[in-house]
Amino acid sequence: MAFIADRLSRIKPSPTIAVTTKAAELKAAGVDVIGLGAGEPDFDTPDNIKEAAKAALDAGKTKYTPVAGTPELRKAIVEKFKRENDLEYTIDEITVGCGGKQTLFNAFFATLNPGDEVVIPAPYWVSYPDMALMAEGTPVIVECQEANDFKITASELEAAITPKTKWVVLNSPSNPTGSAYSREELRAIADVLLKYENVYVMSDDMYEHLVYDGFEFTTIAQVEPKLKDRTLTCNGVSKSYAMTGWRLGYAAGPKDLIKAINKVQSQSSTHTSSISQAASIEALSGPQDFLAERAEVFKKRRDLVVAALNECEGLSCKTPEGAFYVYPSCAGAIGKTTPDGKKIETDTDFVTYLLEAEGVAAVQGSAFGLAPYFRISYATSDAALTEACARIKRACAALK
Repeated sequence: MAFIADRLSRIKPSPTIAVTTKAAELKAAGVDVIGLGAGEPDFDTPDNIKEAAKAALDAGKTKYTPVAGTPELRKAIVEKFKRENDLEYTIDEITVGCGGKQTLFNAFFATLNPGDEVVIPAPYWVSYPDMALMAEGTPVIVECQEANDFKITASELEAAITPKTKWVVLNSPSNPTGSAYSREELRAIADVLLKYENVYVMSDDMYEHLVYDGFEFTTIAQVEPKLKDRTLTCNGVSKSYAMTGWRLGYAAGPKDLIKAINKVQSQSSTHTSSISQAASIEALSGPQDFLAERAEVFKKRRDLVVAALNECEGLSCKTPEGAFYVYPSCAGAIGKTTPDGKKIETDTDFVTYLLEAEGVAAVQGSAFGLAPYFRISYATSDAALTEACARIKRACAALK
């Protein structure tokens, strides 16, 4: 259609949302589908957080708030960064958006000029490259090898930086792989970034509290304080606090950057829900003991899925440090033929086969920039995961 903006031709709809939507449509049509595509905890939002939202409603806190978020929420975020990350911010160095995604989008939109480059390690969260493209930036994709746990190395980063580089994106623990950067790995990356004073760091820490086996989470501004003035440390309540639908993310960074982000937001969403903000104050400031309890549940699910996938013919799966995803290789299935005569040529073919033959919905690795893999979210019940893995094993065994 002629009236559609040219910029939309640069991007594609979110493939993870597309898989979840397809699974929901099949379920509605009566098909027995197990959806492993959604990056959403199956836990409910804790009761104390819901009660805080109800109290805010009863108190009439239903009006506009400041664009950057209420002072009370930004104060709670400042305290969170100090308590958990040993990072000192003031409330005018905090921005609150409609989910973590909007905060990242605002940052790119506020800073990227045509041709500015954004270094994005692959596998990546599907939205990073498209958000950069929408803001007229140029994604520079660095494929990270399974042998390095899908993480960018210092040498790979240095090779990717050019005079046009404006941002480097770091996501730890990672969506889609679950891999997390150790303090030592971040130290090596920081040493490279210290050489390039015009490069900013977008640190996406959304899965901070979902780490396992004693892994110690650190964020890059914490590891190297000299980078703090050019790091946007991004987080939110969606994953750890099971508040995906509340749509609240936040970020901390230098005042000029935060001011620019807020300027963009002032002409788009204005702010996120006043009630979500009130609930998030309780999330960040209230009891935190359930975080470890839920992480232990996720760890058990991770171990269940990794063990089961490694028993499947043609698949291999590493054990990640965090998040609630695994990123198994389906290289051993490529080139084989399904029972109805279709040849598996790509990871997209493989996940299509899983959905059509066994009713298991996963996301192809090519959507995340590295094939032939696929992503499974284990943020669902043990029973559903056990059944899904049995179906995947049966599907793999049927390939010739």
